[in-house]
Amino acid sequence: MNASSPPPSPAAPADLLRWQFDLTWSLFEYHMERIEPDDFLWEPAANCWTVRRSADGTWTPDWADTEPDPVPVPTIGWLSWHMGWWWSVATDHARGRTPRGRHSVIWPGAGAPAVEWLRGLRTEWLTALDGLTATDLASPARFPQQDDAQYTVAHMIAWVNAELMKNVAEIGQLRLQRAAAPPTAR
Repeated sequence: MNASSPPPSPAAPADLLRWQFDLTWSLFEYHMERIEPDDFLWEPAANCWTVRRSADGTWTPDWADTEPDPVPVPTIGWLSWHMGWWWSVATDHARGRTPRGRHSVIWPGAGAPAVEWLRGLRTEWLTALDGLTATDLASPARFPQQDDAQYTVAHMIAWVNAELMKNVAEIGQLRLQRAAAPPTAR
């Protein structure tokens, strides 16, 4: 998928949402094919959120229940965990499952484990989307806006596309910034 692929007809909202997703994913693949394991935990600033090894060997993301001010700069590792969290919850909603909690989404580690995990989440997401009908798309959704029934499953899919686009841009920028940094800053 690339920007020169013809967009689907606006009369087919599911096709349009899928085209948008595929376009964003193709940009993500560009970065995932070039990302190095050390890129994931590179801290670009002193005020930074990352993922850290717990005593049991699993990775735990930095987190605050109230967003700090200033917001910490995330690492690629934190961003990939964050993607796994919101994407897992969105997939749970799309499949009619009870959404998992933030603590149950475990980051698999830097490099190939994270890349394969994200690709697996993509496959699971697309499988869920492929099973949706036009009626499903128009049905109410409680995610990401838990308290507002005016949103539909189509809105949720559009939100996933926007969140993915944002996280892909952040990961891409961090990867490029690290690659351009002097060796002493890496």
